[in-house]
Amino acid sequence: MNSFIEIEGMEFYAYHGHYKEERIVGNKFIVDIRLETNTEKAEQTDNIDDALNYQTVYELIKEQMQEKSYLLEHIAKRILDSIYEQFSDKIISTRLKVAKLNPPMGGQIQKVSVTLFR
Repeated sequence: MNSFIEIEGMEFYAYHGHYKEERIVGNKFIVDIRLETNTEKAEQTDNIDDALNYQTVYELIKEQMQEKSYLLEHIAKRILDSIYEQFSDKIISTRLKVAKLNPPMGGQIQKVSVTLFR
């Protein structure tokens, strides 16, 4: 049976951005991920080894958020690459959204985000 695992509202303070100041001062980022997986075996066994371990997914995202990037697209790709490297046998599809809060764009903007699907 296919199901979705969603981890929403992961908040990170990181140093991503095109402008030098962004990479020095940093900013707040919000990450949401939706992973489609087959949960049938885990439903039967109640064993985490048979599941897509979302604690590990969080740790992979956290690790990638700590590495500086110029673009949100690059961060999102790195995150997906690391998750698929670890869980390629358990993932059917993903939707990942990375948002930068209060981006320095010369106006009052709540956030800008990039969403990748794989």
